[in-house]
Amino acid sequence: MDALAYEKLGEFYLGRALIEGQPEAQREPLLYDSRDLTTHAVCMGMTGSGKTGLCIGLLEEAALDGIPAIAIDPKGDLANLLLTFPELSPSDFEPWLDEGEVRRRGVTRAALAEETAQRWRAGLMDWQQDGARIRRLREACDMAVYTPGSRAGIPLAVLRSFTAPDARAADDAEGLRERVQSSVSGLLGLIGKDADPLKSREHILLSQIVAAAWARAETLDLAGLIERVQNPGFDRIGVFELDAYYPAKERLELAMELNHLLASPGAAALAEGEPLEIPRLLFTPEGKPRIAVISIAHLSDAQRMFFVTRLLAEFIAWMRSQPGTSSLRALLYMDEIFGYFPPSAVPPSKPPMLTLLKQARAFGVGIVLATQNPVDLDYKGLANCGTWFIGRLQTERDKLRVLDGLEGAAGSSGHAFDRQRIDALLSGLKSRVFLLNNVHESGPVLFETRWTLSFLRGPMTREEIRRLMADRVPKNEPALAAAPAPGDAAPAISGAVAQPSAPARKAAPRPALPADVPELFWPVAAKADAAPVSYRPHLLARLRVHYVQTKAALDAWHNLTLIAPVPDGKMDVDWEQATPMTPEAASRFTEQPGPGVQYASASSALADAKSYTRWKRAVTAHVYRSQPLVLYQAPELKIASRPGESLAEFRARLTLAGREGRDQRFEKVKTAYTKKLATAHERVRRAHERVAAEHAQAADTSMDAAFSVGAGVLGAVLGRKVASLSNVSRARSAVRAAGRVKKEREDSASAEQALAEARAKYAELEAEFRQRLAELEQSAAALGVEELRVPPRKSDIEVALLACAWIP
Repeated sequence: MDALAYEKLGEFYLGRALIEGQPEAQREPLLYDSRDLTTHAVCMGMTGSGKTGLCIGLLEEAALDGIPAIAIDPKGDLANLLLTFPELSPSDFEPWLDEGEVRRRGVTRAALAEETAQRWRAGLMDWQQDGARIRRLREACDMAVYTPGSRAGIPLAVLRSFTAPDARAADDAEGLRERVQSSVSGLLGLIGKDADPLKSREHILLSQIVAAAWARAETLDLAGLIERVQNPGFDRIGVFELDAYYPAKERLELAMELNHLLASPGAAALAEGEPLEIPRLLFTPEGKPRIAVISIAHLSDAQRMFFVTRLLAEFIAWMRSQPGTSSLRALLYMDEIFGYFPPSAVPPSKPPMLTLLKQARAFGVGIVLATQNPVDLDYKGLANCGTWFIGRLQTERDKLRVLDGLEGAAGSSGHAFDRQRIDALLSGLKSRVFLLNNVHESGPVLFETRWTLSFLRGPMTREEIRRLMADRVPKNEPALAAAPAPGDAAPAISGAVAQPSAPARKAAPRPALPADVPELFWPVAAKADAAPVSYRPHLLARLRVHYVQTKAALDAWHNLTLIAPVPDGKMDVDWEQATPMTPEAASRFTEQPGPGVQYASASSALADAKSYTRWKRAVTAHVYRSQPLVLYQAPELKIASRPGESLAEFRARLTLAGREGRDQRFEKVKTAYTKKLATAHERVRRAHERVAAEHAQAADTSMDAAFSVGAGVLGAVLGRKVASLSNVSRARSAVRAAGRVKKEREDSASAEQALAEARAKYAELEAEFRQRLAELEQSAAALGVEELRVPPRKSDIEVALLACAWIP
């Protein structure tokens, strides 16, 4: 077997099929159609069964095919995915050797490194792999280790805020309820409350608060949530008055418990790092697919449950924002699912996991779960898994539960199930040998897992992960601190006096503006010991901008808010100095000034109504010149990005579109060539049978001819008359037999020629098929992306509001 036997489009090379009585040299590679993972998979096996190697091999194959994955790692094994060494030199392996093994073996570290490198090269060679394939793996996909609550890897902020869903997710009422429920359940679990979403007052109150905030597209941080517990902003829960349903004193106790969480060092660590955003985990900023290993071994049980629940909720929200597809878009893998998906209890992680198993297929998302403890899984939920990888099991009870699960899965898919045969197969499994039961195939198959490209050195400690990710973890501590909650700080406006130490402007009376000009004020907090706040005038323009581009199928209106300082004296407003404001920031302005404020001297143009007409024209011209809508396009696929879609998200969509097109073309090519190759193979088989038959017949004819000639000669020698009738008959028979020998030899040569031609035709078709596959693979490579700048339609720029905005 060479690499051409397994390097096929959309096929994962997992090992070699084991067929009873078949010699090892004839074993075919076991190829698994990546699209089968959209019906999900479960992998089971005790310690030493080879489960980790199989699952890492599966993730490697996904990476080679450009499929991103999030891999939740409760034990620390999956960080081994980053130990890939294309050169396979001893110096690559040496830093990652187990010190305990060095001591046990009684050898030097360098000697063990040399032995390990040699063993890995030999192992790869046995499976027709090499350093070049490892290099391809590294080039095809980015890999990173994330560590929520720790700076060993890239930290993830999971306690910073409850991010409001986007408009599309907000329109999904069912999905929104599930997301609220999961988020609140995880948070209450973090403070030790096993709260029933239907009965717990704490759960119902927090759910109402989060849902109300999200209905206003408002993102809540934990501090804001604590404040809302005491003052929720609504008076009733159901038909009861708020204070009757949940008295203020008891709400204060809940707020104190949440505040303890906020003040604890562990919670502070969970609030640091990159935001928990699924697109950022699945793709780099450049759009390259990523395998994101999320190590949670260092967290407490409650913290793990909270993190997994939040991650699953965010994953579901992201998934539902994607268009449907039949190709594999992404993988979510969780090692050691024990405790997160039990058969009877309902921990916070179970409802979102069930949702994923039931709904992810429509979005091209594959869920892969692994465990050592089959009896501790919800088998009704696992009936949604179309693929089962089963390795050596620890107990007879485990085997019986697996058989029950397989039988249930077979029944739901309409496949026959031979329980006795599967029982016998499971009883004889060895290490690295698995039973693969795939509902998309005709029956189960045994296979031996291939050698992994990654160096499997065992679970990694936090210190080892720190070494592994040393060049990836940001060194700037303050940059990773939790984002401050919205406070009294004024927005940073270009040209404004921002530093408190700057000379204060002379106070002046508040100018009288034209009657139709709105005034807005940035809110300030009253502080008894603070100097009076001095407001400075700015112009705030709220615009509606229309972008139209036929080629990109674009016809969209965008809202834009700009704010620019109003200079003193006779200088006019320079809109080039304007700063865009987010809708959240712009909404914080009030219609009344803060207490005890002063006003800096302002331009007299603010009092002139004609100034606002001029400023409207100026801001319109500025927006036309400086506010193009930046899109991206892929000319090969004639696809353009959507407004607001990042380059990474667009590249991810392109990758999926390329894979969908590739899969469709591959199916057509495979269908066409399967028929042609099957026909050609049948011709080879028949030609081979004919050659064998002709050879056998020619041999028999040669023996008959020899006997006939011999009999005639012997008759003459023994005194019979040569001219007698019998001798003449024998002589004629000998002549005819000699003629038959010649004909049979000619027939054999003809049959051999036909066999050679059939084989040549088959080889030609096979080469043609491989060439077509190579062309498909090349066409599915990275597509070129160009920037497309669409200016706004000048006649459709509307100034909805031009106000005088006072900012400290």
